[in-house]
Amino acid sequence: MGDQTRWWNGVAGVVLTTMLGLLSTGEARAAVDAQQLGARYDASQSNLNFRVYSSRATRIEVWLYKTASGAQEVARLSLSKDAATQVWSKSVATSTIKTSYGITGTVYYGYRAWGPNWPYDAAWSKGSGTGFVSDVDNAGNRFNPNKLLIDPYTREISQDPNTAACADGTIYASGAGHRNKDSGACASKSVALTADASSVGSKPTRALKDEVIYEVHVRGLTRNDSSVPAAERGTYAGAARKAAYLAGLGVTAIEFLPVQEAQNDHNDVDPNSTANDNYWGYMTLNYFAPDRRYAADKSAGGPTREWKAMVKAFHDAGIKVYIDVVYNHTGEGGPWGGSDGLTVYNLLSWRGLDNPAYYSLTADFKSPWDNTGVGGNYNTRNTVAQNLIVDSLAYWRDALGVDGFRFDLASVLGNSCQHGCFNFDKSDAGNALNRIVAELPPRPTGGGAGLDLIAEPWAIGGNSYQVGNFPAGWAEWNGLYRDALRKKQNKLGVETVTPGTLASRFAGSSDLYGDDGRKPWHSINFMVAHDGFTLNDLYAYNDKQNNQPWPYGPSDGGEDHNLSWDQAGVVLEQRKAARTGLAFMMLSAGVPMLTGGDEVLRTQFGNNNTYNLDSAANWLYWTRDSVEADHETYSKRLIAFRKAHPALRPANFYSGADSNGNVMEQLRWFKPDGVQADAAYFNGTGNHAIAWRIDGSEFADPASAIYVAYNAWSGPVNFVLPWPGNGKQWYRVTDTATWNEGPNAVALPGSETLIGGENVTYGLQARSLLLLIAR
Repeated sequence: MGDQTRWWNGVAGVVLTTMLGLLSTGEARAAVDAQQLGARYDASQSNLNFRVYSSRATRIEVWLYKTASGAQEVARLSLSKDAATQVWSKSVATSTIKTSYGITGTVYYGYRAWGPNWPYDAAWSKGSGTGFVSDVDNAGNRFNPNKLLIDPYTREISQDPNTAACADGTIYASGAGHRNKDSGACASKSVALTADASSVGSKPTRALKDEVIYEVHVRGLTRNDSSVPAAERGTYAGAARKAAYLAGLGVTAIEFLPVQEAQNDHNDVDPNSTANDNYWGYMTLNYFAPDRRYAADKSAGGPTREWKAMVKAFHDAGIKVYIDVVYNHTGEGGPWGGSDGLTVYNLLSWRGLDNPAYYSLTADFKSPWDNTGVGGNYNTRNTVAQNLIVDSLAYWRDALGVDGFRFDLASVLGNSCQHGCFNFDKSDAGNALNRIVAELPPRPTGGGAGLDLIAEPWAIGGNSYQVGNFPAGWAEWNGLYRDALRKKQNKLGVETVTPGTLASRFAGSSDLYGDDGRKPWHSINFMVAHDGFTLNDLYAYNDKQNNQPWPYGPSDGGEDHNLSWDQAGVVLEQRKAARTGLAFMMLSAGVPMLTGGDEVLRTQFGNNNTYNLDSAANWLYWTRDSVEADHETYSKRLIAFRKAHPALRPANFYSGADSNGNVMEQLRWFKPDGVQADAAYFNGTGNHAIAWRIDGSEFADPASAIYVAYNAWSGPVNFVLPWPGNGKQWYRVTDTATWNEGPNAVALPGSETLIGGENVTYGLQARSLLLLIAR
């Protein structure tokens, strides 16, 4: 579709949708490809062109402001509609903006829109009900000219809707009690920016299979770091200063929790309270704007420049930048509830411009269809709404330097219907998932240009749990990997996980990804994520501890089914379990993901839903006691081992055949007695130990063979070691047992302990893992 070249010149178009149905994507794209939505200066900066999409509005005006908040408009200009594209536009000379409207600096603006449920009346004025018919009509329209609307395609927004000076959120609401309240002075303003030419550096082109992902929050990364200048803590500039640390840890891709604008700037007005907190940021207000809260430079254009400088710092260190994106719902939220719940909604942007285009509605068009639990589904099956997704992704890729995306509740993007239903269908060529892959090509298997696309493959209700069932081109957070290994570690005698299931997860989950042509690296392997316990807490708490006082709570919600265990309260066992859990990820085929601070056993003291805590519960700490320092060294050396051994990062699923004639299969599974595991052993529910050997010579690995043994039993198990190859012996890299703590729990290359050759018996402690290499 020409996206790569088109995006160098700005965001292109939206596609025609009619009241009766949709054109094909190709036809619709071609119809409006020349349209650049948003507020864009022309090449000479002589004119500022405003363009916004709405198929249902009957009048749209752009209102101009000198300042971001607290002042009235200096101009209101009516836009003209192109009937073929449904794009409303207005071109204003910059000389007019200066001389007639008195705007000599940044242009702040917003839209007001009228439609069938609130037709335009020339007698209307701000704060009046003139022309009102209904808050919502039978077609789902929710126009209200009293609400100033954010441009869906603006590059930045000026501030949150609610601030300390504008704390009344009801000014954005519809309904009898609120519809006539004018939001103009307080509302977030769209910002008209000139193009920014600063560099994002050279993008790494590594294959996804070779990544080690580090999931972290921008603010939490450095908010508590005294080595960072105070003004930069918790910002993009502060995060840039951690590039060297993360590269030294071995991280190759940093995955930030949402960084697109959300209502969060003022959630710490009371630093000792959780009131109104939105720390995680999963309530997006605009899909193009870097969140101003995380910028040390909050001036117009500052967040964009600072973001790009941070990306360049990571790229210069060889680290990819991923961002967590939320295209399944928006920050406008859902119905307010109560007796008037069907009519009381926030009107901040999309809902006030074209509600049925941007949101999936119930069959009567009066309420949102909700598979998210936080306000209703974004209408991912509508072509115009898809355009915004694709254009947003392309902007972050091309202009802001992003290398990959993790998609929150991504099953919603597989919806095959618009209104009155939800049905995930990966074969639907017109769903958002398939369109993203078609227009924003994934990175090739061997690396190169392209995006790394990662789905959170579930949502709420319907057929939304789709682990292993996403279309080609998509990697997935492998929730079945997480659950199987948690059960085996923590729920012995309670949950059943066979050796066969373990083997499948360790080897890249071919049962999930091999049946449709995908590969081991389409499995993102994780034990914990931001949403849940930390690695430490997974093995230190039996239940969530979310009701504790500030700063580690209180937090509502949170998963009750955590598959956690406190290891009977024995601290040495807790640390052993954490080492074993980390080893699972680093030694499995697939792509490992750890969460920020897990390398040093960070704790949230058992809170497993810290979405609302802008506090030490979420801020990484940068001092180290001896235990934390030892685990950091363990993490660093284990990551280094993975990176040094391509046999652990296969491009294809392991084979049980000997492909190079050295009398050693590419992969063989063993029972503890050293005999090859068969189907009876794999399927035995009473079997709790498994081992495997990889032929390193088939992967150009520096180790001629790698051997891993895992004892999930509650007591010690003896493992008889297999043949290491002609003239070779086994050397121990690590054993996660309690006796093997300290800074050398993972041996440095060349200092591994000699164990011996074939038929040597190795006693492995309960619930621990052994890693050997042959040389």
